[in-house]
Amino acid sequence: MTAPTVLRFGVFFQGVNFSTVWSDPASGSQIDFESFRRVAQTAERGLFSAFFLGEGLRLREHLGRLHQLDVAGRPDAQTQLAALAAVTERIGLVATQNTTYNDPFDLAHRLNSLDLLSGGRAAWNIVTTDNAWTGANFRRGGYLDHADRYTHAEAVVVAAKALWDAWDAEIAESPDAATWSHHGPSGHTSATVTAQTAHYAAEAATRLPRSPQGHPVLFQAGDSPDGRDFAARQADVIFSAHSAFDAAEAFAADIRQRTLKAGRPANDLKIFPGQEFVIADTDAEAEEKARWLRRAQISPQTAIAFIENIWGTDLSALDPDGPLPAFDPVQETTGETRGTAFRAAQAKTTADAWRERSEAEGLSIRDLVIALNSTRGFVGSAGSVAATLQRYADAGIVDGFNITPWLIPSGLDDIVDLLVPELQERGIYPTEYAGTTLRENLGLRPPLTRRERAAQSA
Repeated sequence: MTAPTVLRFGVFFQGVNFSTVWSDPASGSQIDFESFRRVAQTAERGLFSAFFLGEGLRLREHLGRLHQLDVAGRPDAQTQLAALAAVTERIGLVATQNTTYNDPFDLAHRLNSLDLLSGGRAAWNIVTTDNAWTGANFRRGGYLDHADRYTHAEAVVVAAKALWDAWDAEIAESPDAATWSHHGPSGHTSATVTAQTAHYAAEAATRLPRSPQGHPVLFQAGDSPDGRDFAARQADVIFSAHSAFDAAEAFAADIRQRTLKAGRPANDLKIFPGQEFVIADTDAEAEEKARWLRRAQISPQTAIAFIENIWGTDLSALDPDGPLPAFDPVQETTGETRGTAFRAAQAKTTADAWRERSEAEGLSIRDLVIALNSTRGFVGSAGSVAATLQRYADAGIVDGFNITPWLIPSGLDDIVDLLVPELQERGIYPTEYAGTTLRENLGLRPPLTRRERAAQSA
């Protein structure tokens, strides 16, 4: 019988969202370093593998105005993670960085800098953007066709890997390496790397040696077929929205097939679904806590704004505890100004489906929005949630979970203090960090490019 998977946790510190209950008296600031420090250090106390920062390249807008109901304000990820590297020792530091609006060699250098300064704990969550609304913040604008976003992203990743691999390992790993400056000894030459696509041309030589883990770990979250194939070719970890057991099982089967097709071992790409945890002393108390949480997350104003995104017009005169509008949306499709989760929905089709569900289940506007946003979450006592996770570990369909706390900075306390010991007792969670680098603590093999090079020279 196959041994169960040892699950690992990451924490996702969101910026713009309505799932974090910032109105709670126990909530801290989303931009105060103390909030980030406490979350990261609590996660490290719980042996979490990674601290993950989202990215926001433009403040979200709603009906043509800045959206006032979501929390907003994410400091630059690499700046924030460099600060956290100084107050943590083992937890990985994951920066979401966009391939569309970063120059590949500059980005690779900054990521490698974080990796070296943290002792091999840095990671890059690779994301793509193709819309002109976000691009308006940048000189290039939104210049990518939607179909080209992964072609461009892969070229950026390949260029970054080439720069990381360009350090002369034969010199850098010699016994005298500790006596050099970062430029290397007399006569040292670093390979020049060139990159050229339809959108840029660049040439560079690496200025930094490799970190203890080789180079930053690569995360990816695209769920389209192109996104999954891209992850299978290039990434070390893939984030997933498929946390329900059957969906997670199907996702794992698909990813492993794609990974094999890419010439890698089936389990080479680690799978981390996003998840929310609601834990209390008993299952009944946890269910009550979850009911409170859903209504705290979806305020009356949030519920109205949510459906306004589909209807495309001001609905503030409506009662959030009343029915959905009887009239149809004034737009055909939704835009991207509220984020990818709201992008390109067919407005009338969506409105019709919502009205049908609301009538069938007797749901008010607020009740419907709560129902639409309550599909994720493990709810129960620590023992019950541990038993649920045991099923995932026994099936081997995930490698861990990326947890979104609904309260900052104390939202991980129940997980670390109550759930982690239960999982450790079952033998499905680490009892110590495996090593000093993120790659070790995720159970990853050496970087793909190093393995490919070794295979070619064998």
